[in-house]
Amino acid sequence: MWSGCAPGVCHVLVLVLCVSATEDFDWTKNEHGSFYYGTFPAGFSWGAGSSAYQTEGAWDKDGKGLSIWDVFSHKRGKIQQNDTGDSSCEGYYKVKDDVSLMRELKLNHYRFSISWPRLIPTGIKSDHINERGIQYYNDLIDHLLGSKITPIVTLYHWDLPQVLQERYGGWQNISMVNHFNDFANLCFERFGNRVKYWITFSNPWSVAVEGYETGEHAPGLRTRGTGAYRAAHHIIKAHAKVWHTYDTQWRSKQNGLVGISLTADWGEPVDISNQKDIEAAERYVQFSLGWFATPVFHGDYPQVMKDFIGKKSVQQGLGASRLPTFTPQEKSYVKGTCDFLGISHFTTRYITQKNNPPGRSTSSFFMDRDLAELVDPQWPDPGSEWLYSVPWGFRRMLNFVKTQYGNPMIYVTENGVSEKMQCTELCDVWRIQYFKDYINEMLKALRDGVNVKGYTAWSLLDKFEWDEGFSERFGLYYVDFRNKHKPRYPKASVQFYKRIISSNGFPNQREVENWRRKAMETCSSSNQLLAADPLTSHMEMVTEIVVPTVCTLSILLSAIFLMFLLQRRN
Repeated sequence: MWSGCAPGVCHVLVLVLCVSATEDFDWTKNEHGSFYYGTFPAGFSWGAGSSAYQTEGAWDKDGKGLSIWDVFSHKRGKIQQNDTGDSSCEGYYKVKDDVSLMRELKLNHYRFSISWPRLIPTGIKSDHINERGIQYYNDLIDHLLGSKITPIVTLYHWDLPQVLQERYGGWQNISMVNHFNDFANLCFERFGNRVKYWITFSNPWSVAVEGYETGEHAPGLRTRGTGAYRAAHHIIKAHAKVWHTYDTQWRSKQNGLVGISLTADWGEPVDISNQKDIEAAERYVQFSLGWFATPVFHGDYPQVMKDFIGKKSVQQGLGASRLPTFTPQEKSYVKGTCDFLGISHFTTRYITQKNNPPGRSTSSFFMDRDLAELVDPQWPDPGSEWLYSVPWGFRRMLNFVKTQYGNPMIYVTENGVSEKMQCTELCDVWRIQYFKDYINEMLKALRDGVNVKGYTAWSLLDKFEWDEGFSERFGLYYVDFRNKHKPRYPKASVQFYKRIISSNGFPNQREVENWRRKAMETCSSSNQLLAADPLTSHMEMVTEIVVPTVCTLSILLSAIFLMFLLQRRN
């Protein structure tokens, strides 16, 4: 059942899609404002996600080794407000509490990552295995399964052991392939009897580009035009080796699946009648998703990457392309190493052709693409400067994956929106709208025949957001980072997402509107609790009372509450 958009809600310049499951996807139609009421297939899996460094804390406890993020975040000026993930959400100590939040949400799965240096402090398996780290993940997995929540486990979510970075240069060095395979093999051995969904790498685009090209992320290297390509090349080989290790040594015993989670933001041509813009938009996607997906599914890099980087390398007077090459043996080894594809999708850009003149001084990943990224000023952007809400791009990306890679099994491994504001707001109406619209576009994609099996809201908790520190919040649950106990409070989106899960979709317009209303009613009382808790704890410490940065209504309510408590004490 389709519902048209309300006046003022539909945006211009958006391409609307065809929804008939019996026809090929029509890339030329525009139908942005429509909403489809219906449900997902039986057995569709609903979840939420996190990663080790962003949530665990306990950075130097119980035998854990240093990661590159431990070292990077401790360098002044690298992270907003010099925040670190040293304690973050203290998830290491709150397994039972957090699993109870998942039960409350009625999640089918929970995606988390295993900290490599928590299991192998130096990253080198022959040096030492930390059994206390093994025990932590055993406890987490067992609590999840005891609550009928399926663990989806990421092996690498950016926290490389620091020793491997210092000794070998991290992902710039081919030796990482074997070290990572040893780590993965240990995880299969210790956890594989209970874990059936493995993700080798989370968003390797960010690892390569932001870690080795721009230096915004750990390890903070700026090897422009070469470092990202070299790191990605070794990551792809490491992924393939781990897939083959599982396939030959563990699959017959454990019956699990091994996939990879890739950045998959959409690029739409500014002018759909302009061939150069169409080609530029294709390059945008191929230089992100295609960079990793095309080797994994087809055995080699996208042709457009080979052409553009090769041409620019020649113009720069280099003897060979800055993009590494796979041997014929490597191509066949890498091809087909994906049991399911994880899609990490957040936003969309308009793309237009832009010629970047070649030159050694201008050599960079971004210059290699010959394109410019644009946004529509009408797109909502409540949080991260890069994250605009453009729901229709999600459906287009999912159909692109279906077309390009033979309709693989897809799990949406990350999708969500942040907030970046001075006040604390549990009534996150923008996140409710984002989830509603994006999940609905995914439902339309299923009707197009895309093979999506599950969806992971990003993220369960507010957490450390890499170079942004704690200045941005993606969580369904608010975490009070200034309180040493790191209490969690549900945002309105918890109630809304819970209703989507319980109904397995969107039953009808009246019911969905009722969900939103009830969610907003619930969050008002949660805001009052959040305002009160820090005040009472400050009173007990006999220190000055610091009013938390909550929104105006909550500040007034907390002041009244405080006066009431003081009167009772007197």
